[in-house]
Amino acid sequence: MSICADDVRGLHRFEIKILLALERLMKHYRWVPEDVLRHQTKLSESELAYRLGHLMERNMVKSSSVPYKGYQMVFTGFDALALQGAVRKGSVTSLGCLLGVGKEATVYEAMGMGVVALKFHRVGQQSFQTVRRSRTYMPQYKHFPWIFASTFSARQEYDALTALHAEVSVPVPVDINRNLIVMTFIHGVPIAQATLENPDDVFAVIVENVAKAYQLGYIHGDLSEFNVMVDGKDVWLIDWPQWIDPAHPTAAEILLRDITNICTFFSRKYRVDAPVEETLAQVVG
Repeated sequence: MSICADDVRGLHRFEIKILLALERLMKHYRWVPEDVLRHQTKLSESELAYRLGHLMERNMVKSSSVPYKGYQMVFTGFDALALQGAVRKGSVTSLGCLLGVGKEATVYEAMGMGVVALKFHRVGQQSFQTVRRSRTYMPQYKHFPWIFASTFSARQEYDALTALHAEVSVPVPVDINRNLIVMTFIHGVPIAQATLENPDDVFAVIVENVAKAYQLGYIHGDLSEFNVMVDGKDVWLIDWPQWIDPAHPTAAEILLRDITNICTFFSRKYRVDAPVEETLAQVVG
C-alpha cells in the first residue's frame, strides 16, 4: 500500500510513540503482546486502544488474537517512521507523486533541497527467506522480522551509491533512514521503454560504467534493460541492493548474467553487435 502524506503529517505523538515501541519490540516478539506494548508506551489502556485503532485504520499496524492479543507494525508504518526521520533532518520537505512500484521497492518524487526521489525498500514477506539465503548482507539471527530486511537492503544500496557516484553514472545518495533512501531525481525512463536513436553509443556507455563499477569492487547483480535509465543524452545504472564484490564465490556467474542480459537486449532490439564474451573481457579488463 502507498504512503499518504496527510496520514504521516496527521500522526499524533502517542501514535508515533507506539510505532517506535513496536519497532523496538518486534525484534523480540513476532506479535508484540498488548500488555508489553502498554508497559513500553506508558499509555492507559483506553488511550492505547484508541491510538492503535487510528493506526490500523491507516494500515500502519495490524493485530492478531492468536495465540494472544498482539500487534505488528507493517510497511506503511515503517515507511512513515522513515519519512518522518528524513523530514526532521531536512532532506525531505514534501512528498510528491508515486513514480513506481516494484516487487521490492516503491519510489516517489519529493522535494528536499530540490527535486529528489524517495525509494522505500520493501523486501516482501513471501520472498524474505529467499532473499535471506541469496544475499549475504542479511543477518542470520534466529528471530529476524521480515520487515527489517528492508533496512539492510536500503543500507546495501546506499553504500554502493555512496562509493560509486563520483565515477559511475548512478543516482547520488542524499540521505538514508531505515528502509528509505533519498537520492537525486533522474528525469528519464528505463531503456526497456525508450526508443534509442543511438543504441550503439548507449550500449558503449553502459559497458563503460559496468567496467568502472567492477574496478571499484562492485558487480550490480541484477542488471537488465529495466534498471538502466536514459533521458536522451545521459545514462544511469539504478537499483543496486543486490550488488556483490568481485571476490564473491559466485561473482563470475553473476557478472556473466548481467552482461548477457544487456547484450541480449541490444542485440535483439537494435541489432547491436554485442558478443557476450568480448563485452565481458572489456568489463574485467
